[in-house]
Amino acid sequence: MSHEHVSYLELLARGAGTEAYDRPVLLARASGAGPEELAELEEAKQLALRVRAELEGRRRREAELSALFATAHDLAGLRDLDAVLRAIVQRARSLLGTEVAYLSLNDPAVGDTYMRVTEGSVSARFQQVRLGMGEGLGGLVAQTARPYVTEDYFEDPRFQHTRTIDAAVRDEGLVAILGVPLSLGSQVIGVLFAADRRARVFEREQVALLGSLAAHAAVAIDTANLLAETRSALAELERANDIIREHSGVIERASEVHDRLSELVLHGGGVHDVADAVSEVLGGTVEFTEAGAGSARRAGGHAVREGDDWVAAVSAGGETLGALVLHGQPDLDPVDQRTLERAALVTSLLLLARRSAGEAEQRVRGELLDDLLDAPDRDRRLLRERAARLRTDSEAPHVVLAARIDRAADDASEADAGGRESADRQRLWSAASHLAATRHGLASARDGGTVLLLPLGPGESAADLARQTARHLGGTLREPVTVGASAPVRTPLDRPDQVAVAYQEARRCLDALVLLHRSGQGAAAEDLGFLGLLLADGRDIDGFVGRTIGQVVAYDRRRGTELVRTLDAYFASGMSPARTKDELHVHVNTVAQRLERVGRLLGPDWQSPARALEIQLALRLHALSDAVTGT
Repeated sequence: MSHEHVSYLELLARGAGTEAYDRPVLLARASGAGPEELAELEEAKQLALRVRAELEGRRRREAELSALFATAHDLAGLRDLDAVLRAIVQRARSLLGTEVAYLSLNDPAVGDTYMRVTEGSVSARFQQVRLGMGEGLGGLVAQTARPYVTEDYFEDPRFQHTRTIDAAVRDEGLVAILGVPLSLGSQVIGVLFAADRRARVFEREQVALLGSLAAHAAVAIDTANLLAETRSALAELERANDIIREHSGVIERASEVHDRLSELVLHGGGVHDVADAVSEVLGGTVEFTEAGAGSARRAGGHAVREGDDWVAAVSAGGETLGALVLHGQPDLDPVDQRTLERAALVTSLLLLARRSAGEAEQRVRGELLDDLLDAPDRDRRLLRERAARLRTDSEAPHVVLAARIDRAADDASEADAGGRESADRQRLWSAASHLAATRHGLASARDGGTVLLLPLGPGESAADLARQTARHLGGTLREPVTVGASAPVRTPLDRPDQVAVAYQEARRCLDALVLLHRSGQGAAAEDLGFLGLLLADGRDIDGFVGRTIGQVVAYDRRRGTELVRTLDAYFASGMSPARTKDELHVHVNTVAQRLERVGRLLGPDWQSPARALEIQLALRLHALSDAVTGT
């Protein structure tokens, strides 16, 4: 096989365009090939082009068959008529290679034709056009129930031109148009079109393909109409059956609700249990909400309709505690309305009982924490028993937290400010008590704010707990809440005297946060640098040094470097690298390299005034510690 024949096989294998098949002949002619060889090459080229045309035809027929199969599959699982028709129009445009495809349907009620689906259209006027029966190319197709094609729409006299349709076609820029009928039996219900914005000839195979797609579209419309009629008939039967079943089940449902609600109350069920039980009985979704009672608040205990929902206020003693809201059942008979009202009454009783129990538990938790703070000499065995009844974790390390709402000063009167502060303290105590109960801790109102004793979780620090508490209380109250934390107290019930000491540390931390303009945040002494060192009762010097320059010290120990000594000389020399190198008797580049390493260890802001002050204090304390230990 010659090299040129191989070239044609390669062109066929990669699906090259027709112009590429001239290249082997041109190359042979340029290289001086004789007439016999050129004739043989020309024959091979024509054979390759015929093979290419056959392959292209097969690929096109394969694509057409695939599209028709996909369309039939869409019809088999018909759920959304618009989606099926859109898919048919998209396939028509793709397979015929036109710029635009569209489908119009007849509207017998109005007596005209309207555009149902368009693909590739850019004109709003064209997409919304409505035509009288018999107008334009579509009218001719509908009138004769036969396909029509025009190579140049505006020059074709076979159909009726009107100002409306011509303006829409001109606005879209269409020139060549092919239309085939959508037929149900002998009735034409619409037309499927393929169109280009340039003159072109539509082949017979393309007309047949568009006709096949139109037949599928007609079947889809007919199927959808039959489904709609069937569903409508079924819906009518279901409604009639529902009315019969509803009337026969009214008394049974009322009895069932009474039994279910009574059982819930007797067995200590909660608000959500009531909502679930009523949801099951009424066939909708019932939820309890603490807000949104709306007009039900003024309805005197009766359920009222709000939009598609039914609302029954949950109230007791003139106080609205919330509402039961029924979704999904806009039409309730009087018996079901009374069921919802009875459930709201039961919910109010459960809420009052839960509130009373919760307030009692909050008081008991507060009294235990007050005893730890004010009477640390109490019998520890009794303290442990009381803590066990409250399900507190007595073995874990605890942190004492002082919390307060800090408002900016305003122009409110002294009486108003006093009343607001009292309300703030009550709200804060309530939120803190709830948090303490969920975390198995204690809470009490004290010194214009709230004190909490909470256990530390695994891997949690006092600073972490302070920040979490500030975020939780602030989010609950929608007010900035400042929280100061003590260092951890191990087994506080065994060392109650340490709880009062820790509380004073937490209060000092809280006051420091306010002075530092960090209201609304949570922190422990370890977050406040050398100020925290002064505030903390433990005076954790090693901890302060470790947090401040620990990475530099550790680096020196691992590598045998002198970064700590370089830092000391650098600050002693007024932060001058030149004077530092004289002090250390090294080259200035060595000083720069060491300071660069310090920056990577301590962070880019290590020379800022606040950080520099803390680092110098840590260096002094580290030097004192080394002197004491002799290292």
